[in-house]
Amino acid sequence: MGAIFNVFPLILIPVLTYNIWAFGATAANNGDGAMVRQHLQDAWIRMPMASGAEWTIAFGDVLVLLALILLFIELLKSTSTGTAAIFNHALSMLVFIICLVEFLLHPAFATSTFFVILVMALLDVLAGVVVTIISARRDVEFAGQH
Repeated sequence: MGAIFNVFPLILIPVLTYNIWAFGATAANNGDGAMVRQHLQDAWIRMPMASGAEWTIAFGDVLVLLALILLFIELLKSTSTGTAAIFNHALSMLVFIICLVEFLLHPAFATSTFFVILVMALLDVLAGVVVTIISARRDVEFAGQH
């Protein structure tokens, strides 16, 4: 079970959530992404603050927060240098490419929320590869210093 966790790119969770929601909404509304963009900004939770102001949390905010938490976990996972990490980086690259295509070609994905998730997918790929290369270089240097 742990090996599957190490291979599975967690950033895929908010991407799949957005995909299921956006494709379902566009199929129900004649393929128009306007309803998706509006729903991302609609108030999901309203919380009164001590200052008297009301904090409004939208569905898009929740998706970005989820993606941010999962990106942090992905960065922690990227410190390993095993075969699972290499597969994770390859799958993360695939997730990024799919996100980029969706962002460019589908109107329901042309939102700031999805763009931020797209950038997080890119950072997952870049950070994972950079951390793995640095870790592998240190492993080689220590192995050569017997």
